[in-house]
Amino acid sequence: MQGVCVSVLCVCIYVSALLRSAISQSHVKTYTNTECTDGYHWDPLTEHCKINECETIPDACKGEMKCFNHYGGYLCLPRSASVIPAPEPAITPTPAFNPCPLGYEPHGDSCVIDECERDEHDCQPSQQCINTLGAFNCQCPRGYSKVGTECIIDECRFRYCQHRCVNVPGSFSCQCEPGFQVGGNNRSCVVNECEMGAPCSQRCFNTYGTFMCRCDQGYELGSDGFTCNVDECRSSSYHCQFRCVNEPGKFSCVCPEGYQLVGTRMCQINECETGEHQCSDTQTCVNIHGRYQCVDANRCQEPYAHNSDLCVCPHSKPACRDLPYSVVHRYMTITSERSAPSDIFLIQTTNFLTGSFNTFRIRSGDDNREFYIRQTNNYSAMLVLARAVSGPREYTLDLEMLSGHPLVGQRSSSVLRLSIFVGPYTF
Repeated sequence: MQGVCVSVLCVCIYVSALLRSAISQSHVKTYTNTECTDGYHWDPLTEHCKINECETIPDACKGEMKCFNHYGGYLCLPRSASVIPAPEPAITPTPAFNPCPLGYEPHGDSCVIDECERDEHDCQPSQQCINTLGAFNCQCPRGYSKVGTECIIDECRFRYCQHRCVNVPGSFSCQCEPGFQVGGNNRSCVVNECEMGAPCSQRCFNTYGTFMCRCDQGYELGSDGFTCNVDECRSSSYHCQFRCVNEPGKFSCVCPEGYQLVGTRMCQINECETGEHQCSDTQTCVNIHGRYQCVDANRCQEPYAHNSDLCVCPHSKPACRDLPYSVVHRYMTITSERSAPSDIFLIQTTNFLTGSFNTFRIRSGDDNREFYIRQTNNYSAMLVLARAVSGPREYTLDLEMLSGHPLVGQRSSSVLRLSIFVGPYTF
């Protein structure tokens, strides 16, 4: 046997010589050399030369270090360390020495464990495992942020949403403050009370933070700001003679006190025709605007005498010589503020002599010159309202016709006593 020692590591190479006897072929003897170099001893179990410095060297490791023997040398390691020897097959090469505990790898002067390499981490598939001293980190790809255990792209950092952005894995959503809702572009926040049941009766227009009600053509928005009414009263002043009252979807006409609604818009009353008056049998009912008046059927005063519908004063009576021969009473009514000049009453004679000439004049009652006479021909004339008058008011005009004839030297006259009642309204 030959032994070759290199440095502190001794390797024994065994050479067995098979000696064969020339005399006998069946008998074979095997010789084994068990000699080792100084300090080593033969291990018959492994058939190697071994040395155990931990046993042979007193206080091989100082302080709190623990001595670990290995082939050809020894190690001083902390007492907490342990070495678990691997099986040593006779033909298996000796593995590289690892001074760290099982599962750890040497890293400089330290022992570390690579959970990433050993797949002993809890990183998500989208994350990268980065080994650190005694631990590991799960790192997200560039552009992603780690939220909890997930890697997400933080689109919210671009302030895409108008109010609030909520980031979720792989996406995001926009949320709005109370009272608002996400618009059609999924990012703006709008208040759409029109879709949320705004109480507009016809049309609703949404605005930022509120809404407005509008009405269709021909309708008017009510005072509550929600209801639409048809305001026919505003569209025309001819709907009603006196006053138009607007109602939901329609209108109605009303009349002043003393008048009655005739049809749908006219305000009139004629108590004399309807019999709703209180005139006696000796009186005549005269209808005027808004009321009626009872007048005596015989209104003749001395020295006049009643003759049919005339009051006559014959010239044979001395008291009648300077008075008109006849007086006839007539009544009429006009509205207040009637436009002027305006023809209001026709005066016409029925009895006249051929060849006579007639003239007309206002004998009395027109102190303020509010009327005048326009003669149209020899036997008729028109009473004209010179300017507008306001009621209620009453005028009594004596309209006189003077008659003359070339063959008769005496002139005669007759009077139409006209009572004009001006109503309080323009109708």
